[in-house]
Amino acid sequence: MEEQSDFRRWDELIPDALGLIFSNLSLQEVLTVVPSVCKSWRKAVTGPYCWQEIGIEEWSNRCRPDQLDRLLRILITRSNGSLRKLCVSGIQNDTLFSFITENAGSLQALRLPRSEMSDSIVEQTAGRLSTITFLDLSYCGKIGARALEAIGKHCKHLVSLCRNMHPLDAAGKSPQDDEANAIAATMPRLKRLEMAYNLITTGSVLNILSCCPQLEFMDLRGCWDVKLDSQFLKEKFPKLKVLGPLVMDYYEMDDWDDCSDYSDSTEYLAWELEMADYDDFDIYDEMWHDDGRLEELELRFYEGIGEDAGMFGWPPSP
Repeated sequence: MEEQSDFRRWDELIPDALGLIFSNLSLQEVLTVVPSVCKSWRKAVTGPYCWQEIGIEEWSNRCRPDQLDRLLRILITRSNGSLRKLCVSGIQNDTLFSFITENAGSLQALRLPRSEMSDSIVEQTAGRLSTITFLDLSYCGKIGARALEAIGKHCKHLVSLCRNMHPLDAAGKSPQDDEANAIAATMPRLKRLEMAYNLITTGSVLNILSCCPQLEFMDLRGCWDVKLDSQFLKEKFPKLKVLGPLVMDYYEMDDWDDCSDYSDSTEYLAWELEMADYDDFDIYDEMWHDDGRLEELELRFYEGIGEDAGMFGWPPSP
């Protein structure tokens, strides 16, 4: 009689369990290696448990806009409404931003630096972001006080806001307090606020402090028109830590290093994205067992049977 093993086969694990395991792998491995192992693993990576947190910020900084649009739509669709954290840079249009908000029912953290959405689309869709607690809109030059006011009115759970700007954006320009005043008027639950290199004045900062009593940290580096007395802050706001306005260290482009479980691996995501139709799951076996050189191997992953699939060409290692 054949002795039964005490261990279950990996391909017999339920998709939800596999998804949780694969979430610890790099994004590149999840998209290109895991689907090629077996059908059950491929099924798992097309399910939502691998895509509750999506972090492609490094890759999105250097990809083409059409590549970003396609990949982001695929990954968000796979999340099937369970997306909790999204980190991506350089959203180029209102349509993609609207798509993100349409799938934001469970979203808690949203990081969209250097994106190009407009005030009007933020005003139209802010109601879909009611669950977020962290929001990064740094270096987004096409939005202003209107967008921030809409977000504040609809995102009642927001406790952390990043609205840093580039130093060159503030050079030689007059102060403008409209964004700071919008924050003060609509975001009373803020605990962390970053406004480095914003064109704000002392009055608007004091307005924020009086309207946001739970504030614990405020980044004012490069806000040259802000003059705060340290003794006054210590007496009136003993729990508050203020960084700046004087810049004591180098200018940092990214202040939230732990934005995603995939953040350590996205630097390798330099593949090209094209769209194609594939219905034969066995193509993975043929590709995976090909003895050819790695750079000649085309790695594909399924969006689903009968749906468009993404096709990546993996460049050779340097």
